[in-house]
Amino acid sequence: FLRRQVLMSRNVRGGRFVDLFMGGLNHQIEHHLFPSMPSPNLRRLRPIVREFCAEHRIPYAEANLLESYGIVVRHLNAVGLAARDPFQCPITAELRSAR
Repeated sequence: FLRRQVLMSRNVRGGRFVDLFMGGLNHQIEHHLFPSMPSPNLRRLRPIVREFCAEHRIPYAEANLLESYGIVVRHLNAVGLAARDPFQCPITAELRSAR
């Protein structure tokens, strides 16, 4: 359970502003491990989980906000749009060319 939750999640670094902006959802790893824990406590839990993961050689993924969005957009682009522009909707392009 722990390995899967940590490997399938990524935290977003950035301090208290990012905590406020994302409503605590930037601590995805800790949230997936302890879903009922109040989000203000997730920040305090982070160093404990990171240390545990390091001791057990489990990769702990973190990125800043822009890197994280870039990872998501690249993945959606590769999977959903087959490497087309992620901000170009195929339906909209088709309708515009039909005019």
